[in-house]
Amino acid sequence: MTQHTSILIVGAGQAGAMAAAALRGLGYGGRIVMAGGERHAPYERPPLSKSVLADAGQDGKIGVQPASFYADQGIELRLGACVTALDAARHVAHLADGSAIGYGACLLATGGNARVLPALPPGTPHVHYLRSLDDAARLREAMQHVGELVVIGGGFLGLETASTAAGMGLKVTLVESADGLLGRALPPELGAWLADRVRAQGVTLRLGCGIAACDTRDDGVHLQLADGSVLHAPLVVVAIGLTPEVTLAAGAGLALHPQNGGIQVDQRCRTSAEGIYAAGDCCSQYQPLFGTEVRLESWQSANEQGRIAAASLLGVAAEPAALPWFWTDQFGCNVQMLGAAHPDLRYAWRGIGAHDAAAPKFMLLGTRHGRLSHAIAVNAGGDLRQLRSLVGHDVTTCLARLCDETLPLRQVVREWQAEAERSITL
Repeated sequence: MTQHTSILIVGAGQAGAMAAAALRGLGYGGRIVMAGGERHAPYERPPLSKSVLADAGQDGKIGVQPASFYADQGIELRLGACVTALDAARHVAHLADGSAIGYGACLLATGGNARVLPALPPGTPHVHYLRSLDDAARLREAMQHVGELVVIGGGFLGLETASTAAGMGLKVTLVESADGLLGRALPPELGAWLADRVRAQGVTLRLGCGIAACDTRDDGVHLQLADGSVLHAPLVVVAIGLTPEVTLAAGAGLALHPQNGGIQVDQRCRTSAEGIYAAGDCCSQYQPLFGTEVRLESWQSANEQGRIAAASLLGVAAEPAALPWFWTDQFGCNVQMLGAAHPDLRYAWRGIGAHDAAAPKFMLLGTRHGRLSHAIAVNAGGDLRQLRSLVGHDVTTCLARLCDETLPLRQVVREWQAEAERSITL
């Protein structure tokens, strides 16, 4: 790393901020420049659809680091600075204001953009997308003046937004083109349980209904669904996914994954170009538990890749990435997921909670060929942590005991570990 006089981080989000902190933590004393297109210092995005959407007082409480951190650590934070081109050969980044930044090494932490519904592009009256703090502020303001909201998209963001709006007293309808909720992340039986809970919380679900046509009027948006029905929405939130922001990478000739569109990186977050690294929602990386290359759009993945990229920039070893972990808070449930979901997993339940219970608590354990691949905890995050050592291992002999809610998980896991140690010794 001594040959690099400076490090440029493009993107002032979770991954970029964590990488900058990790660089200083590893003893790097050189120049760090972080350029971000937003006017806000790096902040955490998960609260945007939850606490921030409900309360303007939360806006200043979601920083990745304290406000003084960047100055204290000698990190040059350039906000409202859009990098428009990257000259990989000359190690120069060009900015929208005509200036340029030379660098020794560069980390692309450009994140992603809200996927756009062509019939309702950003800027359409009465239509909102939720990706940034400014987006959340605009939506929050709009929600003060209507009594009804339609959310298009039944993924995590759409469900969280619907949950927050319902909690604020709005009448909410959620439209999802798939027949169930969160089909790529949850088994059908849990998706059905969640749908029942969403309805029990007063939200109208329109599943298996795509948008056939849209008509924007002075009083809102008229949505014609694929089944022929029509909804009138004084306010619409489109939450149909994320596209990786790879414009700079593509312009610089970096390799992109042909299916998921992310910047391809190796296990050390190195791209196909010498001296350029990538981390966060913008990048695609092989994940052993998934058995393929994927983009992991999560707070944890941004943190882990930022940490690993920092070590790689300095040429030092880093601890391997932690197991994939994701959480969502919606409709009175904290749902945490550990490991990797696969279509052919067999799920077993540990407990069961009524969908209309105040605080249901249970878990699902997903196995394939006897090995634990995926664990889902509903209001049981403490129990989920007990299972980390079991993911990827054969749990055939103890699965029934793991699912017996009368037995403490810690005890069952310790018994499994003891048996595994005996097997190794033999």
